Amino acid sequence: MPSRLNSETTQAGTRKSWFSLSNIITAVIVVFVLAMVVSPNFKGQVIRALMHVGLFQPDLQDQPQRSAGSEGPAAETSASFTDINGKVINVSDLKGKVVFINFWATWCPPCIAEMPTIQLLYSRYKDNPRVVFIMADMDGDLTASSAFMKKRAFEMPLYMATSKLPESYFSGSLPTTVVLDAQGEIAFHHIGAADYSSPKFFTFIDQLIR
Repeated sequence: MPSRLNSETTQAGTRKSWFSLSNIITAVIVVFVLAMVVSPNFKGQVIRALMHVGLFQPDLQDQPQRSAGSEGPAAETSASFTDINGKVINVSDLKGKVVFINFWATWCPPCIAEMPTIQLLYSRYKDNPRVVFIMADMDGDLTASSAFMKKRAFEMPLYMATSKLPESYFSGSLPTTVVLDAQGEIAFHHIGAADYSSPKFFTFIDQLIR
């Protein structure tokens, strides 16, 4: 009888040790890491949550220096994009406008994270004829990316690149965001996720428009 009681006590102690706080925390961390690796949407949501606490703000200080009349980056603006209906837009034809270009893909977690903030930015300026938005799907599958955006109620104009892109625009990292001023020069260039719905970024766009 005592040996049986000792066995049951040992089993109960083993079960209790498995459900210790440290084991539960470890399990939660493992599940979290696996979700971050396996699910782009989950990772995007985590990055988006960090945006809400003030992280991932676009750096408006360390940007290309521009001077009146300089050609600089503007000399490289022979980039063209096509929408799902075959309409072609060439950046060199957009002089006089502020152009917001975002290079992204549906499988890219940081792209997914920043997309709602770009939607807010677009909603603010979509009726302004002096601001143009180009969401450049770097997978080149406009059917899939259009379905992705429609499911999430995103309204930004969707394109894919149909010409060689200047390296000053896109060097291979996703997401990458470029803003051109009215002279066609690069006023903003950022690699990685950022919150484009902040008042500071609105002010930045307003200044470019003026």
